[in-house]
Amino acid sequence: MTKTPLLPITTLAQSWGLPPEYLIPFGHHKGKIALQARKDATKLGRLILVTAISPTPAGEGKTTVTIGLAQALQRTGRRVTAALREPSLGPVLGVKGGATGGGASQVHPAEDINLHFTGDIHAVTVAHNLLAALIDNSLQQGNPLRLDPRSIVWPRALDVNDRALRRTITGLGGSSEGVPRETGFIITAASEIMAILCLSQNYADLEQKIERILIGWNLDKLPVYVQDLGCAGALTALLRDALLPNLVQSSEGVPVLMHGGPFANIAHGCNSIIATQLAQQFSEYVVTEAGFATELGAEKFFHIKCRTQSLEPAAVVLVATLRALKYQAGLSVEACKRPALEALRQGFTNLFRHAQNIEAFGYRPFIALNRFAEDCQEEVELLLQTCRDRGWDAHVVDVFGRGGDGAIELARAIDKAAPVPKAPRYLYELDDPVEVKVDRLARTLYGAREVNWSDNARRKLQRFQKLGADILPICVAKTQNSLSDQPHLRGAPEDFTLNIQDCELSAGAGFLLLVAGSIIRMPGLPEQPNALKIRVNSEGDIVGVT
Repeated sequence: MTKTPLLPITTLAQSWGLPPEYLIPFGHHKGKIALQARKDATKLGRLILVTAISPTPAGEGKTTVTIGLAQALQRTGRRVTAALREPSLGPVLGVKGGATGGGASQVHPAEDINLHFTGDIHAVTVAHNLLAALIDNSLQQGNPLRLDPRSIVWPRALDVNDRALRRTITGLGGSSEGVPRETGFIITAASEIMAILCLSQNYADLEQKIERILIGWNLDKLPVYVQDLGCAGALTALLRDALLPNLVQSSEGVPVLMHGGPFANIAHGCNSIIATQLAQQFSEYVVTEAGFATELGAEKFFHIKCRTQSLEPAAVVLVATLRALKYQAGLSVEACKRPALEALRQGFTNLFRHAQNIEAFGYRPFIALNRFAEDCQEEVELLLQTCRDRGWDAHVVDVFGRGGDGAIELARAIDKAAPVPKAPRYLYELDDPVEVKVDRLARTLYGAREVNWSDNARRKLQRFQKLGADILPICVAKTQNSLSDQPHLRGAPEDFTLNIQDCELSAGAGFLLLVAGSIIRMPGLPEQPNALKIRVNSEGDIVGVT
């Protein structure tokens, strides 16, 4: 596939309407945008959310569709910006490879973005680990905060999948080497600092949120926060440049703001508030995505991101693939590539649940069938007709092969509908008890019969409720492979029990994290990691990432 020459970042910014004094070039094709560029716009661009059905292990091209739709809207004459998350090195070097789209619908420079980009995720990692180091140093230096080493809840972080670091013991080697205690690592995308970065409005807001991070409990069983440790200023300084949104471009020159990278299965799964609002300021349409499916990224987009900043989406696109629907019916990944009409019909239950989830938030879904080369036309027609019989606007998109031209019908349908921005219909009120909030999600979105709390999770919840956690939105960490908390339950499972195994308070980010099932926050590498395919050729180009 021939590469379209990239616009210099200064040219891209100028065409987007950004005053030159607000652009901070980061090489030839990347840039950061000063916070001063944000203004009180009288008219904001309409926000389109792209979400998906339950995926196969390889993913269903949601990011590719997001980029392709933005390109299609631009082809119709609209001013468009895409607002996306930054890739984490965990998936890039692990299972899925690059996270910048694919084919004729990518974000460029793809290899740079997929690896170190502008250093934002590294900054989050360093800030996270500085806090961990300062906690251990406080223990070593006489423990003035009287922290109980057994009750410290702040782990360390790394932006690489490494299962061997999930549980570790630090401080071994004698009295001069620190205080021995059990801890562990999470992947940087799961860090509360990552969530805070994405939910902060400015530097003052960032520092105030960092001050509220709960780090543990003292010997009197009272909470200890970053504010007590006195290091919020240093952490904010490390994140100074990371708070600035990154400007790059798509294959067809659509401006793309890529900023922040929380996962939707273990965090809130949305790009930064700053980037989204800035994109709306400069565009007629902003196309954004939330990680994984409707019950994960989309739910958190509505309940956490929209609610926190009063965002009002105009439309929601649901990405589906034939292979994912057949996979949800129980076929193997390889078998999904072959025609299987009966399996497809069985898999429709998953599509129906996700579409109904979107409707539960008050939006009529636009179904985007992301087409693959092996797709059977009879199956394509069956899916389209099934969706239309239910009153859902459905279109085939081929943005991998055709770029924006492959989503023109979908773009025109959205534009013709002229969707009016509106606040989502929330499934729970903030002052509802936590148990009620979880029950609403479990029954309405997941299809569960009941919710079971482990003794550990219940004990922690009661402790957090005394700190006012009942008024916070919840962020459920669970498997992305099923609507349930059990990865093997495909389709649209019902009559199951959602098991809440753990509970953590993200006081700085402003939500309560509930861990369901066996989900973990430090992934491991597969038998054949994508890292084994990556190399640098004789020209100095990185190959094998995407």
